[in-house]
Amino acid sequence: MAFESLTDKLQKVFKNLRSKGRLTEADVKTALKEVKMALLEADVNFKVVKQFIKAVEERAVGSDVMNGLNPGQMVIKIVNEEMVSLMGSETTELELQPGKAVTVIMMCGLQGAGKTTATAKIAGKLKLKGKKPLLAACDVYRPAAVDQLKVNAEKQQVDFFSMGTNHKPVDIAKAAVEHAAKNKNNVIIIDTAGRLHIDEDMMAELQEIKANVEVHQTLLVVDAMTGQDAVNVAKEFDEKVGVSGVILSKMDGDTRGGAALSVKAVTGKPIIYVSTGEKLSDIEQFYPDRMANRILGMGDVLTLIDKVAEANIEMDAEKEKEMAARLKKGKFDFEDYLESMNQMKKLGGLSSILGMMPGMGVKASDLEAAVDDKQLAHMEAVVLSMTPAERKDPKLLNPSRKHRIARGAGVDIAVVNRFIKQFEQSQKMMKQLPGMMGGLGGKKGRFKLPF
Repeated sequence: MAFESLTDKLQKVFKNLRSKGRLTEADVKTALKEVKMALLEADVNFKVVKQFIKAVEERAVGSDVMNGLNPGQMVIKIVNEEMVSLMGSETTELELQPGKAVTVIMMCGLQGAGKTTATAKIAGKLKLKGKKPLLAACDVYRPAAVDQLKVNAEKQQVDFFSMGTNHKPVDIAKAAVEHAAKNKNNVIIIDTAGRLHIDEDMMAELQEIKANVEVHQTLLVVDAMTGQDAVNVAKEFDEKVGVSGVILSKMDGDTRGGAALSVKAVTGKPIIYVSTGEKLSDIEQFYPDRMANRILGMGDVLTLIDKVAEANIEMDAEKEKEMAARLKKGKFDFEDYLESMNQMKKLGGLSSILGMMPGMGVKASDLEAAVDDKQLAHMEAVVLSMTPAERKDPKLLNPSRKHRIARGAGVDIAVVNRFIKQFEQSQKMMKQLPGMMGGLGGKKGRFKLPF
């Protein structure tokens, strides 16, 4: 996951600061030297690092901090505030035309950055906000680009427009605007072609579209895994085409994350969205303060709550009462287990949920090792291989039934036995700890964390 290494190193630095009752100027400078190295290793632009360290040091080496009741915490607070400032301080929303006016958004970026997928992801976001987006396929060069966008549009249940690959992109864009007017689409998202590198033909094509179609937002998709080069790409696109904002893709990959900390400072262009996975729902609004909290290992409960709201995870009040009563009696059955699994999937999985909880102190790789998605899939297959009666009454599971379930799930009988034993132990634990199922915010009828 992005920032994993940086978060780990910063937490070690902050742990040393917290352990000191008083801080000297030398202590602060030593700590900031380690922070500087951690940021450079995370591929943050060296000029940005220099300015960042200077800003923190000027604020941290002061009598109020040095003589404060908790100087270590105050330095961490300063680092957090400066990191938020570095990434833009305020959240930048995608600007849409008011009322029924059509908003035209042009997507651009290098080939392989995830532009076409990001186009569909944004369409899904806008649909949730009550908009009626139209995806226009203007990438006429890459094999299957049009088909990919069409498939994604169908998955997101949004409108799609294409004229094939035998027309000029500018003509397709103009026709898309006319099509949107006739079909009452209020947002048009134009998916343009990318190249393996920046060249004049690509820039000329983008400039031609902007000259013939009124583009309100130009969004640049950059691959976070390219590190510092992502910032260079953003700078060049902005100079030649003009960019409204940036979308960082592949933030779930094995990336050092430096681009997120450098883009705004170097280009002046805000990050609007970050793509956090391969699913079309895996895109988040970029919040500088929340990202800073994640980087510093402070968790991100607000984004978790947003995910719950967007996933529309609700439970009938009566059903929730029944489930709570069963839990208190240790009667949590396999149907409840399936319900919990489905809810966790909608939120990105258990490791994703735990990664957003403050105070976990666990690296993403450790979470992924502890929470094996393949193993969870096997457990789900075991439950799905049971009959409805067996799910509601695990006592029915005699040896012959277990063998049948193992064959149906495609696993060894030992896996089934181990899972059932663990499940029985969980039932006993839940009976002993009736209060462990507290909800998010305590709202009646809302989603309760299934662990």
